[in-house]
Amino acid sequence: MEQAVNEFAKLPGIGKKTALRLVLHLLHQKPEEVKLFTESIQNLKSEIRFCKNCFNIADDQNELCSICKNPKRDHSTICVIEGLRDLIAIENTNQYNGEYHILGGVISPIEGIGPEQLHLDELIYKTETGKYREVIMALNPTIEGDTTIYYITKKILDKQIKVTTIARGISFGGELEYTDEVTLGRSLTTRRPFENYMHKNE
Repeated sequence: MEQAVNEFAKLPGIGKKTALRLVLHLLHQKPEEVKLFTESIQNLKSEIRFCKNCFNIADDQNELCSICKNPKRDHSTICVIEGLRDLIAIENTNQYNGEYHILGGVISPIEGIGPEQLHLDELIYKTETGKYREVIMALNPTIEGDTTIYYITKKILDKQIKVTTIARGISFGGELEYTDEVTLGRSLTTRRPFENYMHKNE
C-alpha cells in the first residue's frame, strides 16, 4: 500500500494525502474495475503513438496526427507550442488552421532543461525544407518561454521564413491553457513580427 501511495504521489499535483485517498478508493473497487484501470494506464505507453511531424498524439499506423494529415489545414504555417494542452487550448479558439510543433517544454537552465532535451532540432530542420512560410511562436509568456523563443529565432532568422509571436493580450507569467478562448484567439489573429517584440523589450 505504501508503494502504491508513493507511485501516485509522483504524479503532477498529487501530494501524499491525495495519493492515499486514491489508493484507498481503489481498495474499495471491484477487482475487474481495478484491472481495467491498470490496463488503461499500461496501454498509454504501449499503444499511443506520437506524430512524427509535430509530436501531437497520432491516431493511425502512419504516425501522423489528424491535424498534420488534414488537407484542409494550412501546411505552410507552424505554431510552436510547449505541450499538448496548449494545442488543445488553441484549437478550441477556432482561430488557427495551420500545423503545430510541440517542443515538449522550454529551455530552463534552473531545471536542467537545455535545447537538446526539446524537439528543437526537428523544428529547425522543418524551416530548412522550404515548405513553410511562417513560424508562430506561441509559448507561454514567461522568462523561460521568451528565452526559448529568442533561441529559436536566432537559429532560423536566416532561413527566409517569417517569424511572428502571438500578441501579448496574455499577462506575463500566465499560461496558454488557462487563458480564455477569446483572449487567446485574439492573440493569434493579431500576432506580430518577432523583431518588433525584440526591439520593444531591449
